Amino acid sequence: MYKVLTLNQISLKGLDRLPRDSYEIASEFSSPDAVLLRSHKLKPEDIPASVLGIGRAGAGYNNIPVDYCTEQGIPVFNTPGANANAVKELIVSALTLGSRGILEGIEYVSTLSDMTDGPEMSKLLEKEKKRFKGNELAGKTLGVIGLGAIGSMVADTALSLGMNVAGYDPALSVDAAWRLSSDIKKVDNIASLVSRSDYITLHLPVLDATRNMVNSDLLSNLKEGAILLNFAREEIVDTSAVVTALESGKLAKYIADFPSPELIGVRGAVLTPHIGASTDEAEENCAVMAANQLKDFLENGNIKNSVNFPPLNLERTPGCESVRLSISNRNVPKILGNILSILADENINVVDMLNKSRDEIAYNLIDVDTAPPESVLKQMAEIEGVVNVRLIG
Repeated sequence: MYKVLTLNQISLKGLDRLPRDSYEIASEFSSPDAVLLRSHKLKPEDIPASVLGIGRAGAGYNNIPVDYCTEQGIPVFNTPGANANAVKELIVSALTLGSRGILEGIEYVSTLSDMTDGPEMSKLLEKEKKRFKGNELAGKTLGVIGLGAIGSMVADTALSLGMNVAGYDPALSVDAAWRLSSDIKKVDNIASLVSRSDYITLHLPVLDATRNMVNSDLLSNLKEGAILLNFAREEIVDTSAVVTALESGKLAKYIADFPSPELIGVRGAVLTPHIGASTDEAEENCAVMAANQLKDFLENGNIKNSVNFPPLNLERTPGCESVRLSISNRNVPKILGNILSILADENINVVDMLNKSRDEIAYNLIDVDTAPPESVLKQMAEIEGVVNVRLIG
């Protein structure tokens, strides 16, 4: 029976992916096998030694001590793309809010509560509506910085709205590149993209290379009256630089999902309370994906969408469904050879195996024809550089 500790309210559709005859799920456990969470801030001291894997029902993982987990041989899973449609739809709303006087018009109409004469109100609105005139999106240029799951969906939607789309992503994978429309113009220089865009939307993770990427230097390249959208991460934008650009008129609007004290009341700042993925569908999608990934890892050792371990999937060998070794180790020479030597000395035959590495960690799945005794597992665990050894089944 696997024990899964939940640290947030997780959608029942996700939890239902974990059969109750083999999974026990609760918000309190002394020795859980896995942790499933959303935005809960997890500290190293809060992670029991029994934990084998952590599932984050969402794309961001800043609330999880990933480096510590890697040291302990704990893969951390996230759910990229599960909430992409929810964020995309909010960004489409942001584009229209930025181009038209919608918010201003709504605010103006709310001041007319004392008017009781319908014809008089219609006459007044006809006179005043020119104050809220805006621009159409068709024909304008959208610059997309980051062409991953969400960025690519936003780019495709913008094309369907008749916009010209330019994209910048120095870390674009081959698979992601194949998915992009040929109508998206790829730009190799971020300053060049900013200078040609009427609207700029950000879709980047928080890394050392992206923290405060949108700063005064980059904003100096803005096209006059440009609109900046940030529904990715607060930390990739230098807020003080954005405030300066708004106050000078260089930046027409900053529409973001990350309110901060410096932005409240600043003209041109349109802020939502971090609701990018706040839909029933997105929460369900994230929970289902996270639960599926944890289940496959716990039962088979397979890894998909881990932020700190290499992707690895080994199909079960017929006849060896219950005899599988999962081993993580430091990414240094000779460790795998030592493991195989121990198995050979015990006359345990390796039926199938996979080995992959990512940065400083390596991960192995080994199917064998005989379940190794506890003494052999202990021998493997004592090899210098081995982080953990697990017999699955």
